[in-house]
Amino acid sequence: MRIEKHPILEVRRPEPFAFFFQERELLGYPGETIASALFANGIRIFGRHHKDGSPQGIFCANGQCAQCLVLANGRPVKACMTLVEPGMHVAPIDGLPQPPHPPGHLEFREIEEVETEVLVIGGGPAGMSAALELGKLGVKTLLVDDKHRLGGKLLLQTHRFFGSREAVFAGTRGIVIAQKLASEVQAQKSVEVWLNSPALAVFSDKKVGVLKEGRRYVLVRPKVLVVATGARERSLLFPGNTLPGVYGAGAFQTLVNRDLVRPAEKLFVVGGGNVGLIAAYHALQAGIEVVGLCEALPECTGYKVHKDKLLRLGVPIYTSHTVLAAHGKEHVEAITIAQVDEHFRPIQGTEKTFACDTILIAVGLDPVDEFYRKAREFGIPAFAAGDAQEIAEASAAIFTGRIAGRKAAQALGYAVEIPPAWEKTAEILKSKAGKIHAVPKPPAGLAVFPVIHCAQEIPCNPCSSMCPLGLIEVPKEDIRLPPRFVPKRECAGCGRCVAFCPGLAITLVDFRKDLEYPVVTVPWEFEPPPVGTEVFLVDREGADLGRAKVLEVAHIPGADHTALLRLSVPKDLALKVAGIRVKKRVLPEVPKEVGPIPDEAIVCRCERVRAGEIRALIRQGVRDLNEIKAVTRAGMGACGGKTCRNLILRLFREEGVPLEEVTDFVSRPLFMEVPLGIFAGMEEP
Repeated sequence: MRIEKHPILEVRRPEPFAFFFQERELLGYPGETIASALFANGIRIFGRHHKDGSPQGIFCANGQCAQCLVLANGRPVKACMTLVEPGMHVAPIDGLPQPPHPPGHLEFREIEEVETEVLVIGGGPAGMSAALELGKLGVKTLLVDDKHRLGGKLLLQTHRFFGSREAVFAGTRGIVIAQKLASEVQAQKSVEVWLNSPALAVFSDKKVGVLKEGRRYVLVRPKVLVVATGARERSLLFPGNTLPGVYGAGAFQTLVNRDLVRPAEKLFVVGGGNVGLIAAYHALQAGIEVVGLCEALPECTGYKVHKDKLLRLGVPIYTSHTVLAAHGKEHVEAITIAQVDEHFRPIQGTEKTFACDTILIAVGLDPVDEFYRKAREFGIPAFAAGDAQEIAEASAAIFTGRIAGRKAAQALGYAVEIPPAWEKTAEILKSKAGKIHAVPKPPAGLAVFPVIHCAQEIPCNPCSSMCPLGLIEVPKEDIRLPPRFVPKRECAGCGRCVAFCPGLAITLVDFRKDLEYPVVTVPWEFEPPPVGTEVFLVDREGADLGRAKVLEVAHIPGADHTALLRLSVPKDLALKVAGIRVKKRVLPEVPKEVGPIPDEAIVCRCERVRAGEIRALIRQGVRDLNEIKAVTRAGMGACGGKTCRNLILRLFREEGVPLEEVTDFVSRPLFMEVPLGIFAGMEEP
């Protein structure tokens, strides 16, 4: 189930080695996590829950939960965070995890304490950008990240970035931006980087506990803290929501785009924001069939160009629909969705069931801001950046990271300014999708010209800087306004605007050789169809326009795997064509009646607490999440309530209880679970 060919990513693997799962010999690769190696070998069920025997697999793939817990050489570890090693013996955990048998003699060392001017927690786009600003000023900086590579979610993004080309690499793929920022950070002499080193807690004595390289506990005393810890994905309540095969977009993209594992054959996406829309497109690039996408709101909240890409490729999108249930015994086999009314209640008789083996949940993000809040509580000068500050696109995270880095330097007394224009740029980059304008028609009589199918207000300007003649304009004062083609001179027909548009939302129409059948150039990010292939023409929203043959497959230097397909198209369709489909669209829809969501839906994945148990307590008058924890164990699992908290609050809302009447969880002192011996100076083997 490994990806052997990808239209964007280069597939190069070192020599494999043998490891074992339940004494069965399997192949793994250096740098691969246990979870990815198991998935690549067709294993989705990593173990069973001690409470009810339910199958356990991957869920977050980000170390935030313990769904993927396994025994590796006798030690309980998170499969998504632990690298597989040659000869490693991996086994499911039978019952509650037991600690490994301790050696006869234990040795403990003094806890190391490290001082630094700035501690940056998080090595994603915001954290790296903050560290870069500090490094350029010569500020002594320590950057810690819980992964084995810098980059964060940039490592999962194969698409071109939106935003400002001048400010945040717009028009460049996320994986390339990750490499650029990581190499620049590592070149800074005053910046030290600790990988595989999760921050554990911020303490009242103004120290931060860090598990250095996953082995040694170290206390860091920073003068200033920059928190760039990103976001965690929200979950949903529905029957079957904990089946193997139900997981978040981050987990899916980690498997596909970082680890080059093909974890699904048929995928259904729940959520029409940018995360869900982009993940569905990434699935198609990996050769995975996307059987559908549903969004509870009347319209997808992500960029329209992302939605349009899916529609052009034949993915059915169901707005005003929600998931009712996932079906399957040991893993996902199907999903049922239904239309919702204006109060988001399922409408009986509108149910639709799709066969699928994977359900991707992309229904929003919550900031991972615990460290920031604790630092402020304990009087440590602290600044948040990226999603830890406000949920937005990665382009905004890069820029807010730069601002946070300079604010940290200012707090230390360094003479550095934050240009007033930076705050305005940051606000623009954080903007959500806005108004949709009418698409202007190009002036008549032109021999060759671009057709811009992007009409929504989104922060983006690469097309204007890519035109060598300056014929495409985006207002510099507000790059959210749609681009305009301004024919101040004759277009050269070079196709650069087509190849470099992040939304694949520009085509080129060329009448120079044939007035009746002009050549239309469209962008393509999949395996190009051979010249002479007959393809299906579609408009910007995926409606069929007819057929055409591929005349040529062209590549522009620097376009980074975006091909240009030149098609012979009847003149009356030339302005409408926005893309192609290689195959005829088929809707895999079968009606099925399903009742309302039962009380059996799992709220707390760690402790297998069901919605009915919590509803009963709410109806008895309980208004304290800590009391619910004490009675049911909801929130007492390995994730510390990170996943179930919002679901419990949703149950309060459904029961008509105002959230201001609800007492929240008392936060765990530690961000993640750690063997107690670590705090006494014992090193992990």
